[in-house]
Amino acid sequence: MTHPAQPKASHFINGEYVEDTGGTPIPVIYAATGEQIATVYAATPAIVEQALSTSKAAQKEWAKMTGTERGRILRRAADIMRERNHELSVLETYDTGKPLQETLVADATSGADALEYFGGLAGSLTGEHIPMGEDWVYTKREALGLCVGIGAWNYPTQIACWKGAPALACGNSMVFKPSETTPLCALKVAEILHEAGAPAGIYNVIQGMGEVGGALVTDPRVDKVSLTGSVPTGKKVYAAAAEGMKHVTMELGGKSPLIIFDDADVDNAVGGAINGNFYSSGQVCSNGTRVFVQKGIKERFLACLAERTGNAVIGDPMDETTSFGPMVTENQMNIVLGYIEKGKEEGARLICGGERADMDGYYIQPTVFADVTDDMTIAREEIFGPVMSVLDFDTEEEVIARANDTEFGLSAGVFTNDFSRAHRVIDQLEAGSCFINSYNDAPVEAPFGGVKASGVGRENSKEAIKHFSQVKSVYVRMGDVEAAF
Repeated sequence: MTHPAQPKASHFINGEYVEDTGGTPIPVIYAATGEQIATVYAATPAIVEQALSTSKAAQKEWAKMTGTERGRILRRAADIMRERNHELSVLETYDTGKPLQETLVADATSGADALEYFGGLAGSLTGEHIPMGEDWVYTKREALGLCVGIGAWNYPTQIACWKGAPALACGNSMVFKPSETTPLCALKVAEILHEAGAPAGIYNVIQGMGEVGGALVTDPRVDKVSLTGSVPTGKKVYAAAAEGMKHVTMELGGKSPLIIFDDADVDNAVGGAINGNFYSSGQVCSNGTRVFVQKGIKERFLACLAERTGNAVIGDPMDETTSFGPMVTENQMNIVLGYIEKGKEEGARLICGGERADMDGYYIQPTVFADVTDDMTIAREEIFGPVMSVLDFDTEEEVIARANDTEFGLSAGVFTNDFSRAHRVIDQLEAGSCFINSYNDAPVEAPFGGVKASGVGRENSKEAIKHFSQVKSVYVRMGDVEAAF
């Protein structure tokens, strides 16, 4: 009997599931047990061609529909996604290993939010009229054409919607390649969009590793590439897209600072640090993994943090009482365990965790290091696992300089009860997505994205519309044309 996670086929192209077992088999491993629960096949060149050609062909008619018509389809897809939230959440847990307690409220729901939000905006996308005396200029916002989305493994449903919803709202089509680690959820997004009335070919999903991604990014028919991934992958994809003068959005990694001042509410600050380090077992690009705590409350903060981290329920992700799940793969677990060893070797003080959890699957205990210094490996490199580095600081000026001393610039947070200080500090932090007395909130209404090596462009909000459309300007002369001869 096949596992319930096994999809109908590996790819969803032109409104239907498509299989081609000629591609490299990609095993789908359930992180909680290490067992193989499904197999998909990487796209062959024929599958890549089918995905691109059908998507290119479908786009022109889709762009001719009114925004309101396109929006109605996206909003219908959002409704279907909410109705099926439970089964989509179970699939997300199989795909990623994240606890059902989390996927039920954070994954398909946020995907549905994106479809609803951009569905609502689609009919409002207008240009402007610019008077020039008796002449005038008008502008119109046009689709880019064929977009490619490349997903990461931590939020497979959400990323498929965060990229697909604004692209489709603007009249583009999309070929989406999920991470080979989590290939299941995006297929359901494509199936739901088609069921909601999106024309065949408007949103195609194909599987594969870097080779398939490379074939998509370098194809001359592709107008835009949106990637969520690591900085090294981002640099490669950005360069490849630049060859073809393609539009890009790059959502890359971070090593974000979370700054906690003496006057902060300690319980709230600990809650923010837990959300910014241990949600999704630490596998979130915007995580505030460098937690700077002012010396006056350091020991209180650490004691409260150790106590609350002890309340994490590590176990079967399908059990809704479980609040902390496994790493996504064995490889990722080993990478993170390597960083934990480096933290110990370099002299950081282990407060809690620091070991693989004693159970099947790829579990690591939530881990906190104190007395971390800026030059330690665990304070410089993105770990992408449940490892928090707590650093001490004395003054506001000092902590701002240290927080900014990194190639990354995705997120930043400040906990303080002094609101003038909160805004003053946030103003000086080099990061795109920031938080005051909170951490890691990502509503679709707010722009999300980074500065420096953490990427270019923004996802979500009205900003995303700018990244999936272009402006045409038209000068209209009412009188005679003057010319030199």
